[in-house]
Amino acid sequence: MALPSTVYKASIQLSDVDRGIYETLQATVAQHPSETAERLVARLLSYAIFHEPELAFTKGISATDEPDLWVKGADGRVRFWVEVGLPEADRIIKASRHSERVGLLACGRALANWEQQHLPKLEKLANLTVISIDQAFIIKLAAQLGRSINWSITITEGTFYLTNVEETMEAAIQVKMGEL
Repeated sequence: MALPSTVYKASIQLSDVDRGIYETLQATVAQHPSETAERLVARLLSYAIFHEPELAFTKGISATDEPDLWVKGADGRVRFWVEVGLPEADRIIKASRHSERVGLLACGRALANWEQQHLPKLEKLANLTVISIDQAFIIKLAAQLGRSINWSITITEGTFYLTNVEETMEAAIQVKMGEL
């Protein structure tokens, strides 16, 4: 018998000063049994960093032909494709052909190797934004993760401030390619 997904309820007070976005985001997110807490946190961070009104979570890692988040147009075509983790360059290249914009929060323990191997292959993609956040920041958030998530996030001048029940933490948003 397969293990069930774990469901999290998230409420995020978002103040993205850099883009002039001030909203309360509500999301119900399922963590696949094979998904780590760090990856779940990275998906939630991507939801805030790349936020736009119609951005939505997909089926995630259980649907290999979908990104982690997306914005779909009225015609059903993907307008904004958002990935999390360290995907193969071919996946991002294909996404850039089929979507108006592509965003990637590159994160994981092998980030440095991934950057050396894959970033050069992605340089010519004009519709791609690649960012990263310190892995220690993601790990610390994952260790504090509860089934009910209440975060206050402020993004200003490329810095990410997150307040949860326990503390306020900060991390730089490192833009590796493109623009936020």
